[in-house]
Amino acid sequence: MNLNTILKTAVELNASDIHLVAGHPPMVRLHTVMTPMDYPVITPESSKRMLQEMTSNEMLLARFEKIKDADFSYEIPGVGRFRVNAHMQRQTVAISLRAIKEDIPPMEALNLPEVISKLTYLPRGLILVTGDTGSGKSTSLAAMIQAINLRYHKHIITVEDPIEYRLVSNKCVIEQRELGDDVPSFASGLRHVLRQDPDIILVGEMRDLETTAAAITAAETGHLVFSTLHTINASQTIERIIDMYPADQQNQIRSMLANTLQAVVSQTLFKRSDKKGMVPAVEIMLCTPAVRNLIRENRTFEIPNVIETNRALGMNSLDNAIAEIYFNGMISKDDAISHAAYPDKLEKMLAA
Repeated sequence: MNLNTILKTAVELNASDIHLVAGHPPMVRLHTVMTPMDYPVITPESSKRMLQEMTSNEMLLARFEKIKDADFSYEIPGVGRFRVNAHMQRQTVAISLRAIKEDIPPMEALNLPEVISKLTYLPRGLILVTGDTGSGKSTSLAAMIQAINLRYHKHIITVEDPIEYRLVSNKCVIEQRELGDDVPSFASGLRHVLRQDPDIILVGEMRDLETTAAAITAAETGHLVFSTLHTINASQTIERIIDMYPADQQNQIRSMLANTLQAVVSQTLFKRSDKKGMVPAVEIMLCTPAVRNLIRENRTFEIPNVIETNRALGMNSLDNAIAEIYFNGMISKDDAISHAAYPDKLEKMLAA
């Protein structure tokens, strides 16, 4: 069973993810549905061999042996690139791959609200794109960075784990640093990035206190910073950041976050019912003076009301966004209700 043949078939099927697990045939995710491929069942020996085929990096393999997990990227020339996580399950190697498209789609092709494009004109501050795994965060960020790349003469530095979309310098000078190969950690990369004269910084994920603090500091010192969190809405995002800090520092970080945060964009991806493909429902919180005041005063529970009453500014709640794509005929009613923040309320809205 040839690894590259499996991956080539997956790309031809337009699969988003490929899973290689001993005891199962290769599995792909097609428009959110896990589907077996027409290949033999993977054995423990073949899954281990596939990992060795993907990387000859001895440091990475040694780290995998030690911590039983490894993240890296893999490329098949002429086929595509993949974000890879290798891990152990039932004492055998298992591999999950995310297919990364070579071409960065323009923002208008992603069905994103127009206000997101306006965020790329901001000179400074922190912009967070959040959502579950597979919600399209990386694609949205790449499209936003590409919009800046085609418009301004600036210096962009990214720190990613691993590099997903390869960004080609156009008007901007773009440097992409990958954890493991170019930098030991997000926090280390961010500690040094301010000495590299960036205008715009992309942090793959604010996954710990040190990284989060460095990202906020970079935004506070006049840079435009993009990053992601695995949160599902604006209120939860702000609470997650503040909860990373010790209790005696939380008032200070509320003030810093209120000053630096520009927007939280929270995505939920749906399988389209009208044709093949996916479509996002996007909650958008813009940091107006009212929102900044709520963050400072630890009243984040009131943010949904501010979002709801400021739709004219471009803000939108998740449920309103879901209702919009439902009424546009893009998703099914069952899917809409099952992903809603308030299912009963949305069901009444859709029946009206």
